[in-house]
Amino acid sequence: MNIDWAALGSVFGVSLVATVGLVTLFTLGITGLSKQEAAAAQGGSAVLARTGAYACFALCAAAVAYGIYLIVV
Repeated sequence: MNIDWAALGSVFGVSLVATVGLVTLFTLGITGLSKQEAAAAQGGSAVLARTGAYACFALCAAAVAYGIYLIVV
């Protein structure tokens, strides 16, 4: 039984980058929502923070949907 270590390392690297990227996007979304609440409490406009947070969440959902698509097809 031969293990293709280069392919295994490649899969590990891609999965690590994808995981860190998704966690970062989700964290930015959470941070954007908290900034939106803080700006609203101070009486300011929080449209940019809310829009950025929703964009981050949409990108997370798209990445998850693409992963499910890759598994199913």
